[in-house]
Amino acid sequence: MKKIGFLSFGHWGPGPHSQARTAKDVLKQSIELAVAAEEIGVDGAYFRVHHFARQLASPFPLLAAVGARTSKIEIGTGVIDMRYENPLYMAEDAGSADLISDGRLQLGLSRGSPEQVIEGWRYFGYQPKDGASDADMGRSSTEVFLEVLKGEGFAEPNPRPMFANPPGLLRLEPHSEGLRDRIWWGAGSNATAVWAAKLGMNLQSSTLKDDETGEPFHVQQAAQIRAYHAAWKEAGHTRTPRVSVSRSIFALVDDRDRAYFGGSGKDSDSIGYLDANTRAVFGRSYAAEPEMLIKELAKDEAVAEADTLLLTIPNQLGVDYNVHVLDSILKHVAPELGWR
Repeated sequence: MKKIGFLSFGHWGPGPHSQARTAKDVLKQSIELAVAAEEIGVDGAYFRVHHFARQLASPFPLLAAVGARTSKIEIGTGVIDMRYENPLYMAEDAGSADLISDGRLQLGLSRGSPEQVIEGWRYFGYQPKDGASDADMGRSSTEVFLEVLKGEGFAEPNPRPMFANPPGLLRLEPHSEGLRDRIWWGAGSNATAVWAAKLGMNLQSSTLKDDETGEPFHVQQAAQIRAYHAAWKEAGHTRTPRVSVSRSIFALVDDRDRAYFGGSGKDSDSIGYLDANTRAVFGRSYAAEPEMLIKELAKDEAVAEADTLLLTIPNQLGVDYNVHVLDSILKHVAPELGWR
């Protein structure tokens, strides 16, 4: 059994088939899609965060709005680039969104990936400390964020406050109990997956990772997940962690599917570079008749290792079509693979 969610990058633009031509379109359609996805039994609505791009950016207004319109579906990110974040302000935003959704927030974080502009985090007022990298800065902000989510007091109260304070040091408010256990780390390497396990974060593994062994993507990703689980056990955490993987999967069940994706199934991985020194392997996409999809997905070792599958969606094709894409997987593929 698996939890199955969708992951939207929230693109908008004037493409020939685009039904999301503006930021307003994307934001409102994202809410409507989450509502419709909940109705057909999808388990999660996840959104990517990119800055300086025509894509979804500041996640918390959207997460709060989705939380107010739904009642069961998990609401999350995949991922928030922590190089751009004030971890204390973010803890307040996250606490508010989690309380609005009655504890359904699942926040995926990351140290960040290549962005639209050079060192975009500098425009947000952040820069690494002397001798540190921007990746170090992102991980450091994450550690601060995790600490304040515990809900423990750390700030000295004003002796003459505007409002009466509880005794002792003050914590950030609003605090949402249990949110600390619903923080995920988007790991691009085996080492960062191990680091996430030691800190007690769940694991998000995407459709790409550092090419560390030259093996097929799904094999490397499965090894990453196993390394994460081993590190989690070694750290002695008491709860059971969660692991998600992302995939582009399209079941070709009607003429629309065949027109959009009939020729787009990529049956092999590809190699690229995230920067001058980081060679990455990009996982294949899946687009085929349901019977073929079932056979192909049964061979994906990383999907087998994960408890949560996030389906990347073509959000610009509109709410109705994306509901169809998700419903096709739930009806025609998931049961045969034992996910439902």
